[in-house]
Amino acid sequence: MPELPEVDALVHFLGSRIVGDFITRTDIGELSILKTADPPLEAISGLEISGVSRVGKALIIEFDGLDLVCRFARAGWLVWHEQVPTGPVRMGKGPLALRIHLASGAGFDISEAGTKKNASVALVHDRAEVAAVVGAGPDALSIDDDQFAAVLADSSSRIKTVLEDQSLISGIGNAYSDEILHTAKLSPFAPANGVDAEALLEVIRGVLGAAREALNDLPPAKVKTAKKRGLRVHGRTGQTCPVCGSTIAEVSYADKSLQYCPGCQTGGKKLSDRRMDRLLK
Repeated sequence: MPELPEVDALVHFLGSRIVGDFITRTDIGELSILKTADPPLEAISGLEISGVSRVGKALIIEFDGLDLVCRFARAGWLVWHEQVPTGPVRMGKGPLALRIHLASGAGFDISEAGTKKNASVALVHDRAEVAAVVGAGPDALSIDDDQFAAVLADSSSRIKTVLEDQSLISGIGNAYSDEILHTAKLSPFAPANGVDAEALLEVIRGVLGAAREALNDLPPAKVKTAKKRGLRVHGRTGQTCPVCGSTIAEVSYADKSLQYCPGCQTGGKKLSDRRMDRLLK
């Protein structure tokens, strides 16, 4: 799932290319992508793009009086075209969900791989009409020390769960929470209210800031590969930890998994993985 650094990279890339350009046409490739009907999507045709921004993991294309809020879910992403294809878009065929044509001849797609279609686009007069936006907690790179300390103090949930809760702190997902906790040498199962908030926030700023800097000058087609290359534990089960040399371990859930280093984070102990334990019985 695209997280804060990747979406920031899109804001950086698109901001220098589409602001001041005009929408000439929109094509829907997956009907479920569009979550609003009033105003209709056609309302942006002929409008000038006035800005590009981000709230949490949502990308927002701004017009005068309208916002197009794009949320990528797990398998969604943006595909940039220097010359946008002009042929007809076939509904329900392949990953293409939405295509935007620009007056310059360029354009972009919102695409989503796989059969589960959870990416969304909402055209609204005010971004606060989108529940995920209005309900987003403070941004992970702008939350202040007192806010963050309060978030942790108020929760006995696992620290990984708290970091990924977009209503508490926005922008961090599965991958970067793994990276943050590895850098901080914290177990993902540690209770949030027992964590040193000041030290963890410093790590959050460092990990996300470095990732954002590494991705910001890249075109969308190269962002995901660059992200994976920069990860030290996430998605690297069975590999060697680059810090301590231990074998990176995993805890699996029904629809995702987390990775951690027993040597760096849990005193050499492996965390309980009930799903894998059942499979091995």
